[in-house]
Amino acid sequence: MADESRLPALPGLEEARRLIGGASNIFVLTGAGISAESGVPTFRDAMTGLWEQFDPEELASEAAYRRQPALVWQWYQHRRELVAAVNPNPAHHALVALAAQKPVTLVTQNVDGLHQRAGSAGVIELHGNLFANKWLDGCGRCSEATALPGMPPRCNLCGALMRPGVVWFGEDLPRVARYRAEHVAQTCDLCLVVGTSGLVYPAAGLPGVARDHGAPVIVVNPQPSALDQTADIVLSAAAGACLPQLWPQPAPSAG
Repeated sequence: MADESRLPALPGLEEARRLIGGASNIFVLTGAGISAESGVPTFRDAMTGLWEQFDPEELASEAAYRRQPALVWQWYQHRRELVAAVNPNPAHHALVALAAQKPVTLVTQNVDGLHQRAGSAGVIELHGNLFANKWLDGCGRCSEATALPGMPPRCNLCGALMRPGVVWFGEDLPRVARYRAEHVAQTCDLCLVVGTSGLVYPAAGLPGVARDHGAPVIVVNPQPSALDQTADIVLSAAAGACLPQLWPQPAPSAG
């Protein structure tokens, strides 16, 4: 276990360890809080400098992109630069360690790719990925090879715009990702919720699905969340301090 002097005694900590140790199919749902501990700015905190004059919600929709594609593309390039400058934190690495010990399905609302950079495999990204691209009104033959450089790039076959691979306001979640997340919520024997306010649906409904199917729910969040009443255990602590103490961690490498 990690050095327990870093974390004050928390009600429910020992019970959480027992439940996690006995689980054989764990569903983990993560939100913005785990990324904030790495220094990833929130959606609104990224509105600095040139971008202070804009409402971020006005830059994160298909309608906004159609109106001002160059502006919106530059905004996402700015966000990509901010995220690329930070690194996974101990909570990300602790989840990698847990998955090395038993089956874990990691579902995230985050688009920053930090779980994958830490080494998590098979991450289900409910809201897409900030560093991925896709096509708006593509012809079906659009690819990176057909992209003409620009702000944003366009397909040289049909003129379609390349767009960030994230879920914008007013868009549905990726169907496959949502189906997979719902399936694991229905079939897991433990649900661990980390760093999410529980206000953004349909992701916020997944712990309730797990609970309805008999899985205990553990919430780790330093602030009260809308999911606390759903939870069997609430650990009021930062993820980076708490998660490494909930299950065994790999020994530090020599040197």
